[in-house]
Formats: sequence, structure tokens, C-alpha cells
Amino acid sequence: MPAVGARPRVLVFSTNGISDMGIDLAGSSHLDYSANVEVIALPCSSGINPNWIVHALKAGFDGVFVAADGPECTFVSDCVVRTGHVVQEAQSLAEKNGFDPGRIKMAAICSVCAEPFVNHMRQFGAALAASSAPAVG
Repeated sequence: MPAVGARPRVLVFSTNGISDMGIDLAGSSHLDYSANVEVIALPCSSGINPNWIVHALKAGFDGVFVAADGPECTFVSDCVVRTGHVVQEAQSLAEKNGFDPGRIKMAAICSVCAEPFVNHMRQFGAALAASSAPAVG
């Protein structure tokens, strides 16, 4: 987890046909979110291997966010369900590997969802930072 006061490192799995455009729009609109957010674009969010997510945590990312296609996916009609299963499996694998499953999140991000993406990054970053803060008392 990040040092106190540091911004968490977040890996985002994005889809190059849908959510990546919304993320790009956030950047081109100069919306502010952490520079510690790194994006990997893939064709479809349901094709993410849960082991990749756990590998990212083992490699030092504080959290992993799956920017899912939602119902607009052009590859499979049940993309949302499939992606949900991927995330659930990744959370289970993370827990088995000693990681808090809350370090993995998913939300549908559309091609014009710049502000929702930024809000997700801010909220997820704050939650990750809070979970690494030392206990008071």
C-alpha cells in the first residue's frame, strides 16, 4: 500500500473500443486525476485474465480498476456478466494471495464517461489511501 500521503498506484484495464475513449476524453478535457493511474487497453473487458489482476497487485500496484464495456460491447452480448465473473474470480484469488479484495474494482465506463471515470479514480484512490493509513488509537 502507498506511504501515508502518497497517491496510490492504480492499474486500469480499459477497452480500446469504448472505455479507453472516455479515459482519453478525461485527459484531453484536462480533468484532474492522479498521475499514478496507468492504463492498459484491451479489446474486451471480459477477456481479462484474473491472474493478470493479481499479478498487478504482486507487482506493486495498490489497486486495479476494470473499466468494463457494459452493454455496448461488440464482442459478446453478456460482457457485463462475464466481466463481473472475472472480477469476482480475481478478488477471490487476491484474497488467497493475502491481498484485500477491495483493492479490485469494476465499473462500466462509456466512450463519453470522462467525468465518471475521474470520479471513480478519485474515490478509489481515496479508499486505497485510507485503507493504508495507520490505525488511530
